[in-house]
Amino acid sequence: MLVLKWFKDYLLINFDIQSEIFYSVFIISMILLLRWVIIKFINNNVEDVVLRYRWRKIFTYASFILAIILLLPVWLKGFRSLMTFLGLFSAGLAIALRDLVSNLVGWFFIIWRRPFVVGDRIQIGDVAGDIIDIRIFTFSMMEIGNWVDADQSTGRVIHVPNSKVLTNTIANFTTGFEYIWNEIPVLITFESDWEKAKKILLDIAYHHTAHLSEPVRQRINEAAQKFMIICWKNLTPYVFTRVTESGILLTIRYLCEPHKRRNSEELIWEDVLREFAKYDTIEFAYPTYRFYSKEFKSMLSEKDIQQYEKE
Repeated sequence: MLVLKWFKDYLLINFDIQSEIFYSVFIISMILLLRWVIIKFINNNVEDVVLRYRWRKIFTYASFILAIILLLPVWLKGFRSLMTFLGLFSAGLAIALRDLVSNLVGWFFIIWRRPFVVGDRIQIGDVAGDIIDIRIFTFSMMEIGNWVDADQSTGRVIHVPNSKVLTNTIANFTTGFEYIWNEIPVLITFESDWEKAKKILLDIAYHHTAHLSEPVRQRINEAAQKFMIICWKNLTPYVFTRVTESGILLTIRYLCEPHKRRNSEELIWEDVLREFAKYDTIEFAYPTYRFYSKEFKSMLSEKDIQQYEKE
């Protein structure tokens, strides 16, 4: 009774509201206990990681819905008292719960619109990674990139508030046709046989990626039913040619799976190194600078000048 009197005198909560609060705490506690028992049973008996995750999510959402169903009659019964109580704290609650409400709205948006699902690779703002969990207030990503090259995992788990999906641009690597374009620049000297080098690069790219063209076309046709995707006519690898200050730039463009970008690039580079080593007419280029000085030239002998011009 002393506790109830303290609630009434100091928190301005009457006995009707107090009973509803205690009943709500009891309901939530029982639901959380039941959820804990079920989740523990799932973790101990379901070996498949994906299936285990889905069952955990199902019971988490079911617990949330069950709590709402059981609590609504309790609070609606004393609706007038509830409105009086909320009126005293509405200003403070509006400020304190603003972020939580935004995160909850973001969660509904994720569940309804499905901009991404668990397993997708996305970039939101400056953060990129693989989605490993979606909760009511946050979603978790296994970070890629940052200080690690070529979209490899850093090992860090990033927790992002759900409200970010409402204000930030989301780039999904896997939604659509589940493949991405990757490019590998190869710089050779002006003196190299660039046509031969281009043919070698194209053959290597075909060897590693040409088999993906048909599956990609099928995925594009499927995705076109949902998105306004322009079907590319050419899905096979290609090599572009461009002249730069330091040499001739040959850029390999090819399709790959988002999670295999670095692996595919490594395999292609290893074949390029092996093939280029067979030809004396093909050399890799690097940034070079040349300068000419009349004063320096006057100090050289004729033999040195001839040697310098040959080089």
